[in-house]
Amino acid sequence: QVQLVESGGGSVQAGGSLRLSCVVSRYTSGRYCMGWFRQVPGKEREGVATMDSAGVTTYADFVKGRFTISQDNAKNTLSLQMSSLEPDDTDMYYCAARFYGLWDWIQCPLAEAKFSSWGQGTQVTVSS
Repeated sequence: QVQLVESGGGSVQAGGSLRLSCVVSRYTSGRYCMGWFRQVPGKEREGVATMDSAGVTTYADFVKGRFTISQDNAKNTLSLQMSSLEPDDTDMYYCAARFYGLWDWIQCPLAEAKFSSWGQGTQVTVSS
C-alpha cells in the first residue's frame, strides 16, 4: 500500500507563494505518474500538474507560468511551487500517484481516474 502525505498548505495574500510537498511512502515501480489536484467541496477534483518518471510535465492552463511541479527522488518527495497566487487558487490540494509495470504504457494526464493512490490533502487559502 502506497501512502502519500501532503504538507505546506496555509493562508497567504494574493500575489504570495507557497510550496506544497508530498512524501511518498514507497515506490512500487520505477515507472510512474504523480500529480497534484485540487478540489472545492461540491465540485469535481481538477488536475493542476503532473510529472512522470521520465520527468515529462503537464500543467493545467490556469496555472501555467505560476506553478512548478518537481520531484526529489532521493527524498521520495513530490513538490508544487506555487507563485502569484490568486483567490481562485483557494482549494484543498491533493497529491496522487500511479505506478506502472515494465511493459505498461505510462499515462500521465490531468485526469483523476488515471491515479490510484491519493493523499489526504492540504488546504490552501488565498485572500484578496
